[in-house]
Amino acid sequence: MGKRTLLLLVLVLISALVASVGGYEDEERRREREDEERWLSKGSFLHSPMHIGFISMEPNSLFIPQYLDSNLVLFVRHGEARVGHIYKDELAERKLKRGDVYTIPAGSAFYLENIVENQTLHIICSIDITSESMGWNAFQSFFIGGGIYPASILAGFDHTTLSTALNVSTTELSTFLTRQSSGPIMYLSGSYHTGIWSKFLAQEPHQRLAHLKRIVNFEEEASPKEEESVTWSLRKILFTLLNREDVVERVNHKAPSTYSLYNKKPNFKNDYGWSKKVDESDYSPLKQSGNGAYLVNLSPGSMVAPHVNPTAIEYGVVLKGTGRIQIVYPNGTLAMNARVREGDVFWVPRYFPFCQIASTNGPFEFFGFTTSARRNHQQFLVGKNSLMQSLRGPEFAAAFGIGEKRLKRIANAQREQVILPSSSSDSPLRMNMGFN
Repeated sequence: MGKRTLLLLVLVLISALVASVGGYEDEERRREREDEERWLSKGSFLHSPMHIGFISMEPNSLFIPQYLDSNLVLFVRHGEARVGHIYKDELAERKLKRGDVYTIPAGSAFYLENIVENQTLHIICSIDITSESMGWNAFQSFFIGGGIYPASILAGFDHTTLSTALNVSTTELSTFLTRQSSGPIMYLSGSYHTGIWSKFLAQEPHQRLAHLKRIVNFEEEASPKEEESVTWSLRKILFTLLNREDVVERVNHKAPSTYSLYNKKPNFKNDYGWSKKVDESDYSPLKQSGNGAYLVNLSPGSMVAPHVNPTAIEYGVVLKGTGRIQIVYPNGTLAMNARVREGDVFWVPRYFPFCQIASTNGPFEFFGFTTSARRNHQQFLVGKNSLMQSLRGPEFAAAFGIGEKRLKRIANAQREQVILPSSSSDSPLRMNMGFN
């Protein structure tokens, strides 16, 4: 397939604890996957309030203007992008680089452009499921730009009504609504259909806003060419939909900046791995979306200690390596023990105990979102900083049916916290505990 057909937008709806690009699994593994999916499909407590999306764009391409009925949080996994969106009645633009986090509020018109030559842009995004989505099974994209494919939301209006609202002829309107057929992601050059987008994006910010101001005020363009007329009409559509009364001439002075997760110092680090978290205290725009983000890297064989998230559901995407995700039912039985690899997606219900374990053949790295923008005070069940240490006493010992001395010996056997080393049969701790 040629480059034109390689533009891809994949939005993955989370309907299982692990969504895998399988096909390589044996019969036993397939049955294991089916069990996991059946477990997820039962009970209202397993309803997922968030979707995970993947956006992939070839160089010199544009994700055309649209808005969603859901808040969007972007994480740039690879490449660089330029995002433009409406923020407090202003057209704001930001350059996104690898590792950046950025938010786009529900209802805010935006576009996305891959600005790096010879490099594919990969973005992971969270899409929350709002209570105002009219009962849709999923979020909805409302394309402002469009034509035959995708259709613009403007195409649904009666043409006489719309031509009156835009102050253009019905002939111009008909041409305007049928020229685009390249899909929601399109090339910006080398195409008659995309020239208007290339022309718009090539301008300086003050030039774009000057044109927008003339259009919103319904001022006449002097001797406009056909392409220019279509371009400026599109700008009119964007701001008419947003009920904009005026266009300020300042850009980006109020809009939030990006937040680099890769440049952030680890919240926790030891010899076995590190973890980074970003919440509303680090990046205030997350307060509106109500989501947090995190990044974890484990050395071969190490694990994140068994723990509980008391305030949020956790979603994860494997970025590198292989490992396992173990989740436990409230009744103390194993709910899932899934092998995961790069590209797999998992989610963990709030309050359910779980852990992530790296395979021994390489590092294991995963990124994800949480359903709370507040600081997520994870409760670790094992390790130096765990509940086992905090609750240590006669009551806790009695609950296990053992003496305090023995409980203390067990609780103190693990000297590490948060990220634990790989198990080893010749470990001094294991031999001292009589495990061999």
